[in-house]
Amino acid sequence: MAEESGQERTEKATPKRLKDARDKGQIARSRELNSAALVLLGVAGLWALGGHLGSVFIGLMRSGFTLDRAAALDPAALVSRLGAACGQALWALAPWLLLALVVAAVAPLLLGGFLLSGENLMPKFERLDPIKGLKRVFSAQGAVETGKALAKFLVLGGIAWLVVRQMAPALLALGSEPMPGAIVHAAGLTAKAFFLTALGLLLIAAVDVPFQLWNHARQLRMTRQDIKDEMKESEGRPEVRGRIRQRQQELSRRRMMQDIPKASVVITNPTHYAVALRYDLGRDGAPRLVAKGADFVAQQIRAAAREHGVPILEQPPLARALYYTTKLGAEVPRELYTVVAQVLAWVYQLRAGQQGLADLPALDVPQELQRPRGAVTAD
Repeated sequence: MAEESGQERTEKATPKRLKDARDKGQIARSRELNSAALVLLGVAGLWALGGHLGSVFIGLMRSGFTLDRAAALDPAALVSRLGAACGQALWALAPWLLLALVVAAVAPLLLGGFLLSGENLMPKFERLDPIKGLKRVFSAQGAVETGKALAKFLVLGGIAWLVVRQMAPALLALGSEPMPGAIVHAAGLTAKAFFLTALGLLLIAAVDVPFQLWNHARQLRMTRQDIKDEMKESEGRPEVRGRIRQRQQELSRRRMMQDIPKASVVITNPTHYAVALRYDLGRDGAPRLVAKGADFVAQQIRAAAREHGVPILEQPPLARALYYTTKLGAEVPRELYTVVAQVLAWVYQLRAGQQGLADLPALDVPQELQRPRGAVTAD
């Protein structure tokens, strides 16, 4: 998309793009780190087990070259002795092989963590295209890989040359040692040489890991248009979101109008605001606002109240306070408990048809509750 739009990939990858790339198996990996961990720990295990392995193989050599005439002339006996010797050798090498297996499985997790994705298992026939293959070979990435291979050869070759040069006297002295001691000594020298040479792999991995992280982030960079398209895809287009909100408001208003017949009283402004309260002594802990609206919605609330015989009370200060302070379905604020209780008592007297019903006294509604928070009034 960057090529099509002419925009450069200058923006960092979003969390969604990172997640999508990980789901496809595209994460930062370092083969040099895997190789360094495998070789270093493998050599360390060989160093630790060198004495034991030397003793085992010395015993195998002795038993292998100790043959009586009957066994030497019996092919079945020779095959049997060879199988037994191989079994003993594998059993002796089992701890080291198990260590190598564990390291080979865990080393890739050091960078990128565990990932199981079937995306890379899917056949991609474009990989068989020789033209694209040549482009990959002569691309910038191919040049980097070639440079890494050459640097690895020079570093490891140089370290190996220095190690062999330093160990040359000890290696030449092995010929004058007794056979058992020479084998154990040779195993130790070999492990030491491999370990020092493997340190070069660790140096290469220390350079390769930051490069792989940087290259992975570079490949996932996005253009600004990519980010905008992703936001539209994840959140929906503005017109679609608007229609969804409109539909939600319609459904909420419909449910609200269905609750008006259950209301105890509707309080109006008288024209701009209307709120409906419900209080059930055995059900509600406090009066609850079941409907509210302004202008056209307020007109609908009043019409529904008249249709179902719900008392309508004109109290502008209280209507405004309830409209601004109480959410739909919530209990009225504690500051309005006394005022609302007076209104409900008056409504109950009205419904009871009591003779000589007194007019509702003036209600003391705090001024700060009669306007939205942060509003500035003329007074």
